[in-house]
Amino acid sequence: MPSETLLLHFAEDEASATRIAQAANMAMARIERHRFPDGELKLRLPPQLPPHVVLLRTLDHPNEKLVELLLVARTARQLGATHLTLVAPYLAYMRQDIAFNPGEVVSQRVVGAFLAGLFDAVITVDPHLHRVATLEEAVPVPRAVVLSGAPLLADWIATRVEKPLLVGPDEESAQWIAQAAAQHQFDFAVCRKVRHGDRHVEVALPTVDVKGRNVVLLDDVASSGHTLAEATRLLLAAGASRVDVAVTHALFADEALQLVRTAGVSEVWSTDCIAHSTNTVSMASAIAAALTH
Repeated sequence: MPSETLLLHFAEDEASATRIAQAANMAMARIERHRFPDGELKLRLPPQLPPHVVLLRTLDHPNEKLVELLLVARTARQLGATHLTLVAPYLAYMRQDIAFNPGEVVSQRVVGAFLAGLFDAVITVDPHLHRVATLEEAVPVPRAVVLSGAPLLADWIATRVEKPLLVGPDEESAQWIAQAAAQHQFDFAVCRKVRHGDRHVEVALPTVDVKGRNVVLLDDVASSGHTLAEATRLLLAAGASRVDVAVTHALFADEALQLVRTAGVSEVWSTDCIAHSTNTVSMASAIAAALTH
């Protein structure tokens, strides 16, 4: 990416933007935001922009942020930007990729097309894709880059846990588990899950002896915490010495973090894709490398 590239960010993303800008040797600028009494937003970008602009916006609590992306991207084009890259370490609305009932909105298709209409490139980390093989299918931009937090989380685990057994809380986590385990030749296994609702899940442990093992539950996202909590209770009941949790995206809605700690989790580690008290691993260098190559 050209040296005159500018990284735009909002105030709450300043720490993450600073890490990425420093790693990429890139200038950065903050988007000013004012909220009117009726809830509408007034945004202000630098009055002149270089041809290449990167916008950092992680899309947890995404609904208002999607409006911000629309306003910023359209205005950036008017101010001189000819190539726009969205860095969304967490990319929302990716799991809803099929209509299970008549009339349901397939959010992935709608949001993916919306982003493709605004940006020339998208960089994200561990997107929650189910029935599509590539990010380009979900977000049809000329350049779609998927990074993973699994190898970096594995590096962290290697410094904190002796002979860990990595366990995925459900079948969907298998790809992250295998990738992380390969990094340090860790043992790994995957649970089976039956979901009955947002907060009601049944978990079946894998057929592996966990007695006396240091188990790390590894997943791409922690939201309600119920799957992690249930898996933790079962693992400890089966004789695991301890259970830690490592996730790429620390959503931890409402009391989710307390829920998993109450279940018996010892430590919780996450990447900085979403700012959270559990952040221990930074994706800045990986994102910077994707921006500069």
